[in-house]
Amino acid sequence: MAAVVNRIDVTGNERVEDETVRAYMTIQPRRAYSAQDVDDSLRALYATGLFSDVAINQRGAVLVVSVTENALIYKVSFEGNDKYDDKMLLTQVKSKPRTVLSRAKVEADTQLLLELYRRKGRYRATVEPKIIKLPQNRVNLVFEIAEGDKTGVARINFIGNHAFSDSRLRDVIKTRESGLLSFIRSTDSYDPSRLESDQEALREYYLRHGYADFRIISAVADLDRERNTFFVTFTVEEGEQYTIGEVNVQSSLASVGPEELAGAVRTDPGDTYDSREVDKTLEEMVLEVSERGYAFAEVNPRGERDYENHTINITYHVDEGPRVYIERIDIRGNTRTRDYVIRRELDFAEGDAFNRVLINKAKRRLKNLGFFKDVAIATQRGSSADRVIIIVNVEEQATGELSFGAGYSSAEGVIGDVSITERNFLGRGQFVRAAVGGGESTRTYEFSFREPYFMGRRLSAGFDLYRRQFEETDYRSYEETTTGGNLTFGLPLNEEVRLNLTYTAYQRDFDVAKELKDGCYMRKYTRGDKIPPSCDRNGDGKFDRNLDMDEASLAVKDAIGETFTSIIGYSLVYDTRDDIKRPRDGYYGKFQQEFAGVGGDVAFIRTTVEGRAYREIWADRGIVGMFKVKAGHVESLDDRLKLPDHFFLGGETIRGFGTKGIGPRDGLTRDALGGRYYVAGTAEATFPLPAVPSEIGLEGAVFTDAGTLLDVDDSANFFRRINVVGDNGDLRWAAGFGIIWHSPFGPIRADFAWPIVKNKYDETQVFRIGGGTQF
Repeated sequence: MAAVVNRIDVTGNERVEDETVRAYMTIQPRRAYSAQDVDDSLRALYATGLFSDVAINQRGAVLVVSVTENALIYKVSFEGNDKYDDKMLLTQVKSKPRTVLSRAKVEADTQLLLELYRRKGRYRATVEPKIIKLPQNRVNLVFEIAEGDKTGVARINFIGNHAFSDSRLRDVIKTRESGLLSFIRSTDSYDPSRLESDQEALREYYLRHGYADFRIISAVADLDRERNTFFVTFTVEEGEQYTIGEVNVQSSLASVGPEELAGAVRTDPGDTYDSREVDKTLEEMVLEVSERGYAFAEVNPRGERDYENHTINITYHVDEGPRVYIERIDIRGNTRTRDYVIRRELDFAEGDAFNRVLINKAKRRLKNLGFFKDVAIATQRGSSADRVIIIVNVEEQATGELSFGAGYSSAEGVIGDVSITERNFLGRGQFVRAAVGGGESTRTYEFSFREPYFMGRRLSAGFDLYRRQFEETDYRSYEETTTGGNLTFGLPLNEEVRLNLTYTAYQRDFDVAKELKDGCYMRKYTRGDKIPPSCDRNGDGKFDRNLDMDEASLAVKDAIGETFTSIIGYSLVYDTRDDIKRPRDGYYGKFQQEFAGVGGDVAFIRTTVEGRAYREIWADRGIVGMFKVKAGHVESLDDRLKLPDHFFLGGETIRGFGTKGIGPRDGLTRDALGGRYYVAGTAEATFPLPAVPSEIGLEGAVFTDAGTLLDVDDSANFFRRINVVGDNGDLRWAAGFGIIWHSPFGPIRADFAWPIVKNKYDETQVFRIGGGTQF
């Protein structure tokens, strides 16, 4: 039954204006209303979150709206929190100081905080909101938090895997099992978002190794509440491993034929099927046809499986796609990283043709930055059928690091460093690092800066400043202080090849301890000559013949003094490794030349080359093979090379020998003289240690090293005054085994190696350890 009132009165309100209340109601004065209008008005007023109670009653010709206002939040605080500070938690909750208290919002905040702790791996956490009333209808909102113990992952199981062992697949995913190192890492807790990325990592791994039919049937995390731990189980179906059969290109474009796109094909017949090579082929073909005027062209690979022979025939179909333009690009989730840092990784902009291949390429680039925990790129329809809106969603992660390093080197003894690193400085994508370090005989100071997009182009630029001090040791008879820096410019020629240009300048201060340069062994004494006290330490009036071993070589003493060196150089780097820190597949190559003499006191040209190949020898057992070759040549452009500008070779490259333990020496003092040529090679296999839990991170290695160093620079006949030994270019060869600990602090490695072929003047060293920690 309809009713009519002349006016609407509001009672009980203190902060909210009468007109504000009336504005939310559907009932109007002098207009008929029904019971449904009363219900709608009540719902609208409650939905504002301004009121805890509302009543609507008609009194004669007046409609009375009685409200009880929600309290005003004076302060929001947290108790019992340790893993997150108050400032961080306050940014997460919706209830804020000086806003109206809403019971629904408080409940939502409670669930949000619980979810936050679950992502931290604390499934026993509890959050209880408390409301403390204050005068003038104000309250303090307190969230009482019991964080609980960390909920770990007791076991990660795989069902249905035959090609790769459980331990190998555990290395592929990010989630780790709880164990001895749980107190210093967070990846051994259950995180639903991490579990999703683990599934994607497994798919990518199998598709890279030829298993084109691979699929994940289920990924389940079961919580044992009594033990407060998860059991994670992946059930997979591997399918067969495929090799590539026939590869064809078909094009419907008028002026671009298949033969013109053949050079972009990265999948060769006979190779194991690799989804990465297919993706690279798509990208290169899209770029190729775009440059030829087909901005909307699409490239679609179609695979025809031969189940009997386990091959896939691939045909790349190139067609003119629908004319769809990018209307807008929205960036979301970046609270710190600036928009332009994300946009510059995109090979498209507003108004460009839409192409799915370029979208996938942009996603890969953004992930590779290391700034984001997760990257997702979605699309939605724009203002018309031929317009699309691209939405880039990112989830940021910490990019700064304060590191304390400690380690041990057989050559330098105990070493350590402290560094501050920021990989996304001020959200601009810049790299900044400052470090100080030292050991028993070294002191180092370094500062580095890199701008990955110099002048708004995909050209990196940066500089390094450093000071390095080396004191005399058992293998080094001199003291050396180098102060300098360099400027670097890097230009990517494609996804795998990079050109680097450098300018380096440094001042070297080279000196020898006084007692090592008195020259006693060079003196010729006759009867009646007065012998200096430094050459007659026992006071018998005779020249101490055994002092020759305590004397620095003439080559060492010839380098005493200050030298300024100015170098320009370039390098070409080829890199297809699947992981920079722990590669299992791919190639790395580097060719570098440096020219000293652009000013300065020395002039030489130095050429070095290095190549590495990684391959999983036995993927099921996690056995990885590595083959490495290195070589170098340095030639003086002046009268001759000084000692520090030669190459030196030893245990760092050919294990089983001491530091600077290989190559030409002063036959009298045993000082290493270095050489102008060197070549070295390594063959190595690494494998998980049997009966050792994989979560500890221990690996074994067997290896063999070989190489040689030869040819001191005697262009000025300087070394004719020295008895040079060991400069015959003999091959050195050693073999051994090592233990590697991939600790959360960084890799630490101990090697035992024995020379098989050596020169009698070489210095050997069976045991060598090196590495460092970061925490």
